[in-house]
Amino acid sequence: MNKESRAGKVYLVGAGPGDPGLLTLKAAECIREADVLVYDALANWEFLRMAPAHCELIYAGKRSKNHAIPQGDVNQLLVDKAHQGKSIVRLKGGDPYLFGRGGEEAEKLRAEGVPFEVVHGVSSIYAAPGYAGIPITHRDFCSGFTVITGHEDPTKPESSLDYAHLAQTRETLVILMGVERIGIISRELIRHGMSPDMPVAMTRWGTTGKQKTIVGNLTNIADLVTQHQFEAPAVTVIGKVVSLRESLNWFENQPLFGQRIVVTRTREQASQLSQKLSRLGASILEIPTIRTVEPTQKGYLKDAFSQLGSYEWIVFTSPNGVDWFFHWFFKIHKDIRSLGGAKLAAVGPATAQKLKDLHLDVDAMPHKYVAPEIVRSMQDIQSLENVMVLLMRAESPARTSRKN
Repeated sequence: MNKESRAGKVYLVGAGPGDPGLLTLKAAECIREADVLVYDALANWEFLRMAPAHCELIYAGKRSKNHAIPQGDVNQLLVDKAHQGKSIVRLKGGDPYLFGRGGEEAEKLRAEGVPFEVVHGVSSIYAAPGYAGIPITHRDFCSGFTVITGHEDPTKPESSLDYAHLAQTRETLVILMGVERIGIISRELIRHGMSPDMPVAMTRWGTTGKQKTIVGNLTNIADLVTQHQFEAPAVTVIGKVVSLRESLNWFENQPLFGQRIVVTRTREQASQLSQKLSRLGASILEIPTIRTVEPTQKGYLKDAFSQLGSYEWIVFTSPNGVDWFFHWFFKIHKDIRSLGGAKLAAVGPATAQKLKDLHLDVDAMPHKYVAPEIVRSMQDIQSLENVMVLLMRAESPARTSRKN
């Protein structure tokens, strides 16, 4: 999407059910190019970090009767921002057209002559039960499914749900937003002929590290909700496919499922570790405790780069050190051969990998990643007596405070 095609346009984007890995490539592209991001409560906050620095973030979440911004105001907000020539992403949990009121927003945009595009997302209808070990269709149990909302328009005089039909269906019944009314729904289904023993599963915060599932039947599911203090948001599945959960429950059986892990690395470094932990089922909270910035005393760097040919060893103590060294190196030199014939030492495999990514061989790396050991590993190759060594490390506070 180029700037011209994005100007004054609204993208109704489905954020998926919660797992960042289920966000579509097109949705990620829209977020990265947004001028304004209007997001809902069920959209994973990880996606906000994908937005560019200039992007305006607007929370428009809705929880039951608590609406941050009334729907009519949200509709008008999208129109107003588009008329300012901006690219707006309306980020909605799941799919924008599936009980997400995206159709109403699209109608308003069309009426006001605002260009829009719908970017569909993975729905919790099948993703949340799937992560709980429940396929909503299975040839041994059913050949289809029916989806209803448990949260109907409160202004309607009576329910529009045909409980007589729903109770007689052989299909799986999937209910969104039905936690508060599960007791009423269960009683109505039983009253119209569905077996009281019909299995029921409810999964909250599906596909995320906070996922929790309870299993019962139509008779006792409302009591289990109260007993477990089970709250929205949740997806309810009613049908014989629930019996497959015990054998197909893959997500909740991961080694780190239910664990919340704080990653304190810098934003740039945290992603790889976070992804590995997430694949093991952990819920990740990234709180960087350090950040890397340019050195305040650049004179030391100039001295080092002016004498590169005289060093027999260059020692790198961190991946950040490698990144910053070559950031400044290529500002001065155009050819990697200007590095000279110095041997390279790295404290740790991550630092060594950074050098290998630049197609540079690492001559020394200690088994223990501490300074004394790097000296020993270098001495195994040659004597360090009267040898010029360049040590690339974080700037010392003592140096930055020293007066020139």
